[in-house]
Amino acid sequence: MPDWEHPTLWAVSDLHVAFPDNRTIVEEMRPRSDADWLVVAGDCGEMSEDIEWVLALLSDRYAKVLWAPGNHELWTPRDDPVQLRGTERYHYLVDMCRALGVLTPEDPYPTWHGPGGPVAVAPLFLLYDYTFRAPDTRTKQQSLDRAYESGVVCSDEFMLHPDPYPTRDAWCRDRVKETESRLTGLDPGLPLVLANHYPLVRHPTRILHHPEFAQWCGTELTADWHIRFPVRAMVYGHLHIPRTTWYDGVRFEEVSVGYPREWRRPGHPGVGPRQILP
Repeated sequence: MPDWEHPTLWAVSDLHVAFPDNRTIVEEMRPRSDADWLVVAGDCGEMSEDIEWVLALLSDRYAKVLWAPGNHELWTPRDDPVQLRGTERYHYLVDMCRALGVLTPEDPYPTWHGPGGPVAVAPLFLLYDYTFRAPDTRTKQQSLDRAYESGVVCSDEFMLHPDPYPTRDAWCRDRVKETESRLTGLDPGLPLVLANHYPLVRHPTRILHHPEFAQWCGTELTADWHIRFPVRAMVYGHLHIPRTTWYDGVRFEEVSVGYPREWRRPGHPGVGPRQILP
């Protein structure tokens, strides 16, 4: 049978095209069939023009592209012509995606009817709330203090502004509440592929070389979502540790490309989209 009769749902994240070698990876990404879908789970880049370049190129090649924002896209770099912050920057990116035909967390979740379907594919925007705390700490402030003492501090602290929310964790709690309500209203008989920049559970962060970094990697508020909802697979990135793991019988796929110094290491599983369905 011709390739186009075997569509595939792919996912990738953390393309970081400010690095020329990563830009080349994106330039070489192509679907195997005319009906392939691609989930982009955040961190195309930091500059608005780079984000648009990535999503425009991929949306021209794949039958459908879905985007969930990463933390880098939400940064406000000093030299970016787009100086919007917080929710204004996020909605600017949503409008950019819609102009390109790319689906976002603000759009209806489409149903994949290809092999492995039907499955609703839901790009999410949830952020983090510092509840994946550093070892032996009990409060957000203690966890942050530990990170600063160890020199492991996410650049979000300086570049990801939560305006008009007072804090990033307040923004996270609002996003979680809104998304939870939306997922609860879906047909419980239709399986889901959930795609978020961060994992829904803390378990994948246990292998981080610097455990202090976990506090910027998700929220305990979503710890049971993979079993509360009919999740077929959970797609995430951010950790730059591409792999497949299982929690409570649910498949979690980390789909990061990461930085050149990471994907060039011996034993790296390779760069490019990972197959989600079938």
